[in-house]
Amino acid sequence: MAGLAKGRLSTVAAALVVARRDFSAILFSRSFIFFLIGPLFPILVGLMAGSVGDHVQKVDDSPEIGVMMPSDQADRLMTAHRAMQSHMDGALPDFRLMERREVPQAEAQRALQRTHGNLAAIVSGTLESPVLTGPNERIQEWQGPIELVTARALQADPAKVSAVRLAPIATTTRADIRHGQVMTAQAGQMLLFLLTMLLAGMVLSNLVEEKGNKIIEVLAAAIPMDAVFLGKLFAMLAVSMVGIAVWGAAGVGVRLLAGSAMPHLDTPAIGWPSFIGLGIVYFAMAYLLLGTLFLTIGSMAATVREVQTLSMPVTMLQLFVFFFASYAMAKPGSLMEVLAVSIPFSSPYAMLARAAVDPALWPHLAALAWQGAWVGIFVRIGATIFRRRVMKSGAASGRAGRPGLWDRLAGRRQAA
Repeated sequence: MAGLAKGRLSTVAAALVVARRDFSAILFSRSFIFFLIGPLFPILVGLMAGSVGDHVQKVDDSPEIGVMMPSDQADRLMTAHRAMQSHMDGALPDFRLMERREVPQAEAQRALQRTHGNLAAIVSGTLESPVLTGPNERIQEWQGPIELVTARALQADPAKVSAVRLAPIATTTRADIRHGQVMTAQAGQMLLFLLTMLLAGMVLSNLVEEKGNKIIEVLAAAIPMDAVFLGKLFAMLAVSMVGIAVWGAAGVGVRLLAGSAMPHLDTPAIGWPSFIGLGIVYFAMAYLLLGTLFLTIGSMAATVREVQTLSMPVTMLQLFVFFFASYAMAKPGSLMEVLAVSIPFSSPYAMLARAAVDPALWPHLAALAWQGAWVGIFVRIGATIFRRRVMKSGAASGRAGRPGLWDRLAGRRQAA
């Protein structure tokens, strides 16, 4: 017995054995090959997320016009704007008071390029001779509304007020950059969600199959159940990475063939290499959290029907988590975004969106440490439940085949 105890594999070594076995068995199976070429149903989830995407786009697409005029004229223009904005039903963009002095056009252009926020154009000069600086298509659209506000500020007939002089610039404004980055953030969140939901389901089917043909009981007799849990979880993660690599290579091929016909996504704030790297890491975190839940559910189910019944609430909650993280993206710095970043299941989606619009890297280090801690907690809890449920089911199946010790003792008492 002592020799057997010494020869027993450690939990880590046994987990590696299970992971290698599951990885090879799944990777070279025909069902996995067909699975790689058939991920079409996520399109339905994409349509469901359309309404949330529209909300985010509407919230984000609220450009501002900076005001850089002498003090008294700037106050009159802002007062006129507030008076007219409520009556024009969104036809007027928001105004932001930036300078209480008259500035040259070159300074207005520099301010437009370096100012943070959603600034799209700047009105400068004087009320009698205003100048609107910004991208050509935007300032042409806003020329008429600015003339009306100027006339209201001067308390003059709009027909007698000098036309706003347009000063188009070739550069991209902060509002345009942020809008493109938000679209990239939405696309990243959507892809992360679809991959997580698509690939995490393999954990359940594999576990139920092995419970049906008694492989789990054989493994339980040979190695610790915690090792079985960890091995299956990380084997599925490795298989998922292979699937992502195949789909990513196919996507790159389609992109090269389609060229400009494919939709264009703006460069995220941290750059594409860092964004893709963080996307892979956040996928691993989201997958481990969801895979832990699915493995725990699989240990409680005996049939495929029970798996579907028990996993449905988790799937629906995951949909709400995704929509919550997407909605929180439209409110940066708010309590809702803080909650989305703090809740373990929504944190990967919220932080990936932040990577597209915020160049800072340190929040991601803190978020990954936070998510990693929760992965450890959920893996520990899931492994404990998994061990108890699987061993219990094994004991139950043993009693079904032959009388247990308690039944034999009871039978002897009755005979006596």
